[in-house]
Amino acid sequence: MRYPSVLSRGPFRGSQAVAAGLISHDRLAGPGWRRLLPDIHLRADVLVDHYTWCEAGLLLAPKGTVLGFRSALGLYCPNLAPDASAPVDLIVPRSASLRRHDHLWVHRMRLGDGDILRRAGFPVTTPARTGFDLARAEGLVEAVIAIDALLNRRVTTVGEIASRRFRPLPGSVRAARALALSSPGAESPMETRTRLVLVLAGLPMPETQYEVRDRGVFVARLDLAYPHCRLGIEYDGDQHRELAAFRRDAVRANRLQLCGWTVLRFTADDVLRAPDRVVGQVTAWLAEAGR
Repeated sequence: MRYPSVLSRGPFRGSQAVAAGLISHDRLAGPGWRRLLPDIHLRADVLVDHYTWCEAGLLLAPKGTVLGFRSALGLYCPNLAPDASAPVDLIVPRSASLRRHDHLWVHRMRLGDGDILRRAGFPVTTPARTGFDLARAEGLVEAVIAIDALLNRRVTTVGEIASRRFRPLPGSVRAARALALSSPGAESPMETRTRLVLVLAGLPMPETQYEVRDRGVFVARLDLAYPHCRLGIEYDGDQHRELAAFRRDAVRANRLQLCGWTVLRFTADDVLRAPDRVVGQVTAWLAEAGR
């Protein structure tokens, strides 16, 4: 099937395309086209991801609408981009009218001029505003994961997220707690979760991405560390099951042991399903080291 080239680039308003003579009502209602939202259509053979839905939502939304929250986060931290089934987070002016749709979450709030920029062609909240909004709206763990990711990508800072101009907004106290637990060193959501399992259980905040050196020579970089007792804590993802990774890990573990370091290694099963086991083992080692 041949498609008008101007309609092949992404979502479009069906009424405008028909009025411009680009397509007929009958053809638009046929199997070659998919209706995403009221009056918003797309070629049926186009793979739809979250940002296809973002394009569609912005076409439907009133002037001044921007992407925020999780939809904005994914533009700064691609590993945290929502999947195609996740609703689009649209921030609209408080006076705007926009009908609810299963694929759109509408947030009515006022944004300052300094809260908006363009990213990948989209109007979007700045990294600092995105971090603040997520910190006050999400559960604590998910909020810290989002802030850690933004800090690690170096698109914002704790100081910018904690800006004085955000403090009058609802949820500022909640956001402050998430910020206090954040760290720019976390390189994955599971590293953040591992750290929070320890800290929320009352253990001291470990250092992140700690470099171990032997007489000035680099030995290893640890996900988490308590340097005073030479205890390292590592989250091992599935990539560590591969043979090459296993061999590298063995060499690295031996070098760390020769430097006097103990490394406790945990998996997703430990962190997500048995956090008490993680806390118990780290607590026991810290207690032994403190004797």
